[in-house]
Amino acid sequence: MVDKRFVISVYAVVINDRNQVLLSDEYMRTAYMTKFPGGRLEWGEGPADCLRREALEEFGQSIEIIDHIYTSDFFQQAMFYEESQLLTIYYLVQFNEPIRFKISTKPFDFNEVVHGSQSFRWLGIDDLDLEELTFPVDRIVAQLLKTTKKLHRNGPRRLRAH
Repeated sequence: MVDKRFVISVYAVVINDRNQVLLSDEYMRTAYMTKFPGGRLEWGEGPADCLRREALEEFGQSIEIIDHIYTSDFFQQAMFYEESQLLTIYYLVQFNEPIRFKISTKPFDFNEVVHGSQSFRWLGIDDLDLEELTFPVDRIVAQLLKTTKKLHRNGPRRLRAH
């Protein structure tokens, strides 16, 4: 019998004053991925703690969590973990200080393609192509962003799937 497990991942939705969302282009194992920044919850962390840790690891700087905006509510097989179900949690966040990490203008702007390569870029919410996002749940969140205008500056509003 195979032991079935849960993988919980937590993601940051960062929107700038030009109504652009921050995307992460990554190469993990043998796959190119475009996704929201974030990662897997570790033992002993709550979701907010996980996202703060991931921000320090990926961006090298801290974030402020503004609001919870979405949690998946359907079965999703985890991509890299056989016999595991994925649960995803998304938070609207902002940086506590000006961005100090490199922002690219093209996807997958790596010095070399190795496991763990990562680059970041802004993309206008209206320009988001859902098919460009690797993960099905990211596509749902992107669609919510597209239908909920000016989320970041007019105060947080809950995003709801219909």
